[in-house]
Amino acid sequence: MALYTIQNNILSVTVNSSGAELVSVKGFNGKAYLWQGKKEIWPRHAPVLFPIVGRLRDNKFNHDGLEYVLTQHGFARDKEFALVEQSESSLSFELTDDDASFKVYPFHFSLIITYELKNNEIVVHYEVFNPDVKDLYFSIGAHPGFNCKQISGETLNDYFLEFENTNQLIAEKLQDGLLSGNTYPIELQNGCLKLSVELFNNDALVFKNNQINEVSLVSHKSGTRIHLDCKNWPYFGIWTKKGCDEFVCLEPWFGITDSCFKYDNLPNKPGILKLKSSELSELEYSIQILS
Repeated sequence: MALYTIQNNILSVTVNSSGAELVSVKGFNGKAYLWQGKKEIWPRHAPVLFPIVGRLRDNKFNHDGLEYVLTQHGFARDKEFALVEQSESSLSFELTDDDASFKVYPFHFSLIITYELKNNEIVVHYEVFNPDVKDLYFSIGAHPGFNCKQISGETLNDYFLEFENTNQLIAEKLQDGLLSGNTYPIELQNGCLKLSVELFNNDALVFKNNQINEVSLVSHKSGTRIHLDCKNWPYFGIWTKKGCDEFVCLEPWFGITDSCFKYDNLPNKPGILKLKSSELSELEYSIQILS
C-alpha cells in the first residue's frame, strides 16, 4: 500500500494503491471535499466496484455450468494495484487477475484506472482489456463519497442535488439490497432534490435507464458545489449509511445489483458488459469542484 499525490494551484488529489482508491480531494481554500472515512460509520472513500456492481443473490453466480461465490461490489476495492504511470497531473494503476481472483471470477483481465487533474476537475478513466481467447463479462462502477461537514454545524440536511432537464426521477425499490421489481417516483423541485437522513431509511436510491448524466451536490450553508459528469452511464446510485448525516455517495455505474427473485448465468445478468478476445473497453466520468 502506498499513497500518491498530484496537485495544482487549486486542488490536491491523493490515491491509494490499495484498491486504486481516490482517498483525498482537498482544495487550497481549506475544504476537504472527499469523505475521509470513519471506521465506525463507513471506512472507505471512493471504492472501485469491479467486476460486479451491488450484490449477487446469495452472493453467487453461474458460469459455464459452475457456481461461484463473489461478495458485494467485487474484489477490486480490496486488491493492491500496481502504479504503471505517473506524471505531474496524472496517476495510472493496473490490476490483473491472479490465482485468488480466478477462484471467484473465472476470467483473465487487465483493469487500468487513471486519475487526471485538469484545473478544478478530476477525470477518472477506466480501461478494461480482455487478454484471453474467451469472452470476458464484467460490470464496473464508481462510489465516491463527499463530505457534508465543510463548516461547523453543517450536515447532509443542508445539501441538495441539482439535476438537468427533469423534475421527476424513477427509482428502483430495493429489498435487502436487491432489486424488488418495483419502482417509485422521486419528485424534484425546480430540478432539485433536498437531501435528508430520512431519504435513505430504505437503503440507496437506485436509477436505471440513463436518467442521470450530470448532477451537482450543493450546500446552501457552506456554498460548496461539486459537479459530477457521467454521460452515458446507464445506472446511478445515491447512498449514505442509514442514520448518517456526514456524507453522501454519488455513484455512476455500468452494472446493477441482482434481482431478489433469481440469479442467472453471468452473461445474462442485467448491466453486464462483454468483451471479446483482445477487446478493450474505455469508460470515464469526472468530478468538478466549483466552490
